[in-house]
Amino acid sequence: MFFRVFTALATAALLLAPPAALAQEPAKKAPAKSDAPAKGKDLYPPGFFEFMLKQRTAQGQPDTPELRAAVRDELNTRELLVREAKKQGLDKSPGMKTEMDLSAQTVLVRAYMADYLKAHPVSDDVLHKEYDGIRAQMGDKEYKVRHILVEKEDEAKDIIASLQKGEKFEKLADRSKDTGSKANGGGLDWNTPSNFVKPFADAMVGLQKGKFTTTPVQTQFGWHVIEVDDIRDAKVPSFDEVKPQLAQRMQGQVVEKYLRDLRAKNGY
Repeated sequence: MFFRVFTALATAALLLAPPAALAQEPAKKAPAKSDAPAKGKDLYPPGFFEFMLKQRTAQGQPDTPELRAAVRDELNTRELLVREAKKQGLDKSPGMKTEMDLSAQTVLVRAYMADYLKAHPVSDDVLHKEYDGIRAQMGDKEYKVRHILVEKEDEAKDIIASLQKGEKFEKLADRSKDTGSKANGGGLDWNTPSNFVKPFADAMVGLQKGKFTTTPVQTQFGWHVIEVDDIRDAKVPSFDEVKPQLAQRMQGQVVEKYLRDLRAKNGY
């Protein structure tokens, strides 16, 4: 999670060179000294191969002779390119040095936060408590509703009057300013009350299947007319199904608290 393999763009450019054109170039005298590795000899620093191989296998690639050869080839090619870049003094330019320093800083910060989270794990008790809280907030019912959103209360009242005269909700939804649901006759996906702002949710749960609100419902978005198409028991995933997402969420909260405390401690 904390490390990514960056694609060697220069390597890709080399691979795009037309092989036929390269084959037609006249033979040139070999240079007196070459940076190319001798057969079986690697150029990259110790530890690079093991580190990159571990990255690749952690991403799901099987540890095969082919993978090892590809990793070794990439590392050797990178090292050759690095040497060429250094010959041109690119590593000494201010912009490049800053970018390299920032990259090193990013790696160090990620490693530090990984160690911090390892030393401050989120217990299963905390995860269960969070799960129970979310489940209680969701409720035990899901609602499939339609709504029409307008700017003014009088517009909503006029729509309600039309519904009471027998006009179809789907047709009246053409007047809605909610473009996302307007094309679907005002229809929304299955949702629990917790997914809506409170005035909308309160009005929704107070309706029976097939009924609509007889008074406009005001939210920060405008005025709503709501109709309940269907109601069903909520499909709540088990704790084990959502445990990875819960752990990630709670780890994020641990990091946020640590950063707040760190800033406060340093007067930032």
